[in-house]
Amino acid sequence: MTQIIKLSDNAASRIKEIMSNAEKDALGVRVSVKSGGCAGMSYVMEYTKEANPGDEVIEDKGVKVYIDSAAILYLLGTEMDYKKEEFSSSFVFNNPNETERCGCGESFKV
Repeated sequence: MTQIIKLSDNAASRIKEIMSNAEKDALGVRVSVKSGGCAGMSYVMEYTKEANPGDEVIEDKGVKVYIDSAAILYLLGTEMDYKKEEFSSSFVFNNPNETERCGCGESFKV
């Protein structure tokens, strides 16, 4: 079976850093997908304080990532990376299911 999300070393390192500054009751980060953006859907990351029924929990490289049950099919086979450039930094989702991505890179279509 294909792993839902694979973390790059950079993404895992950044999540560890983020979690070290999180509130004590945060369990990890949650990744979900919501409607919106110019291509139709966008990725959402936030702290999670509890596992929801149906969540998939990815434990990779020392971090926990909770995948919202409604996002699993959209994210199947995705690699989550973290890129730091001169004037910006962000998590990047390399998703083989995308059929279109907007020009600003903030939303996608499957």
